[in-house]
Amino acid sequence: MALDNGKTKTISAGEDQALLAAPLEAARKAAASTAAALRSRTDCADIERIGIPRALLYYRYGVLWTTFFEQLGREVVVSDASDKDVFDAGERVSVDECCLASKLYLGHVQSLIGSCDAVFVPSLANRGHRKGFCTKYQALPDLVANTFFDTGLRIVSLLVNETEEKADEKSAFIALGQRFGSSAADAKRAYRAAYAAQQRADRVAARAQERLVADIDQRRRQAAAAGAGERSASDPSGEAGALRWPSQEAPLAILLVAHPYVAHDPFVNGGVVDLLESMGASVLYADQTDHGKALHESFEFSETLPWIVNRELVGSVTLLHAHVDGIVLVSAFPCGPDSMTNDAVARCIQGKPILSLIVDAQSGTAGLETRIESFIDILRYQQRGGYLHG
Repeated sequence: MALDNGKTKTISAGEDQALLAAPLEAARKAAASTAAALRSRTDCADIERIGIPRALLYYRYGVLWTTFFEQLGREVVVSDASDKDVFDAGERVSVDECCLASKLYLGHVQSLIGSCDAVFVPSLANRGHRKGFCTKYQALPDLVANTFFDTGLRIVSLLVNETEEKADEKSAFIALGQRFGSSAADAKRAYRAAYAAQQRADRVAARAQERLVADIDQRRRQAAAAGAGERSASDPSGEAGALRWPSQEAPLAILLVAHPYVAHDPFVNGGVVDLLESMGASVLYADQTDHGKALHESFEFSETLPWIVNRELVGSVTLLHAHVDGIVLVSAFPCGPDSMTNDAVARCIQGKPILSLIVDAQSGTAGLETRIESFIDILRYQQRGGYLHG
């Protein structure tokens, strides 16, 4: 019974059950919503094997990524080294407008299908003002998801976008760790260990290069001293002797300026490093200069350059300019950031010969070999006193 405007109203058994059922249904829906929210926070907890494509920013942050997932207790599966089969597979599923590096990335993703539970594809927009990444890195999860939509490929991602989303790298990785079922404290410990491992790897590479630069400078001084001695012995006046080439040849140092995925992937760079070294050159890598110093130095070159990786490369050029005999710029076609940055380097960096190379799908290296051989010959001739010094 119930009162309705002062009158007695009779409620049937069916209506009574409906009234009781309404709050129960609402409670069930609320519980289901809460459970879904909780599940979404740990939607990666069932992933045991995580795949990482050996391409693009793997060559810059691979240690960070690998260590982080290993700290979470997961098995990391890194795709095999690049080759023509991997590239061809990526090219078949790519649109024509994709750059060589993006096509190769998709080939690496495809090679991981079936060998892992999910593939890690981060979305990297920027690490602050004037520290952005090429737009392909921001759109990479969408590109991969749409390309492999019919395969059922599972993608794990995160977003680093400090300027618009206020999403920094540390917070992004901690949130990702929680999605794998870790507590916030454990996720933070995993990120700290991963960050420290990446920093150690970067320091090891930078210090090794600094030792190489010091060794090159020392050998140059020794060669110069030997050459001066030979000139004095042949002609005390130094006039005729100045035209002699010293028997002790000075080392030839070449700075390779290229994105890490170009510089350290022989398939992409067409074996440029092997070619240079086979001709007796010592190769320095622009991406292995101390990143903090290079980034800081880059602002002396340009206040407005928007890409952080290109900034690090440009800063390295200015830091190592005095220690090298020539600069080789290598870009994967058609890289938009490089098309602007490399042109600026060629226009603004004076006093050193520069060879600019653009690599596309690898079909042969004969033309590459010819250009590099000519470049080395020119540098050797200048080093021995030819052209401007003759």
